[in-house]
Amino acid sequence: MSILPSSRDRLSRRGFLSLAAVGAASFSLSACVTVEPEPELQPQPQRLDASFGSYVSMYGPMTDEGYDIPAVPIERMDRRYLRQVVPDPTGEPAGSIIVDTSQHFLYLVLGNGEAIRYGVGLGREGFEWSGRANVQWKRKWPKWTPPAEMIARQPDLEKYSADNGGMPPGLTNPLGARALYIFQNGEDTLYRLHGSPEWNSIGKSVSSGCVRLMNQDIIDLYDRVPGKAPILVTHGIGLS
Repeated sequence: MSILPSSRDRLSRRGFLSLAAVGAASFSLSACVTVEPEPELQPQPQRLDASFGSYVSMYGPMTDEGYDIPAVPIERMDRRYLRQVVPDPTGEPAGSIIVDTSQHFLYLVLGNGEAIRYGVGLGREGFEWSGRANVQWKRKWPKWTPPAEMIARQPDLEKYSADNGGMPPGLTNPLGARALYIFQNGEDTLYRLHGSPEWNSIGKSVSSGCVRLMNQDIIDLYDRVPGKAPILVTHGIGLS
């Protein structure tokens, strides 16, 4: 299976490697909103070498489909969670997506022993589903429809119900700039890979929902992932 080149990122694999050097078990998986933020990590002193400047561009402000996405303050992030090419630890075929919930990493396998690694944030319920499935479809700037059970607890969300057409796309929509919908054996797992403006949730488990990436990263992943791509969600690589 081949990986589609990103329309946003024309770096060669060797060039990208140089950057690297520097289902749900419950309805709440479809919620994908923050319910209890954890304390923000304080920035750690770090030496920024010359190649880090490329990350400034990679996570800089961008306009996508008419929406202005703000820059990510990468100097305040743990650099483990910035997008980078790494030796593939998964052993999965090229084109596969692997979410390691134990490390808060998502891998897109490139083949030839390499993978792109993205940092992710998880919902607490995100640990409840694991297994093999496929990306059934992908959406740019998707609508969000809270489940009936959530609306029952939070009546103010009624305006976003399915009957009312859901929440329109936008920067405040819980699914962010892109969403990948995960199905297993033809059935919706309610598990989503999606964007989020909440960069400080990456590497943590603070939402009531799915697997969130920074908007810049979900756009990059969306552009690379072929249709029906296989996905493995596991708590630890090699523990499928």
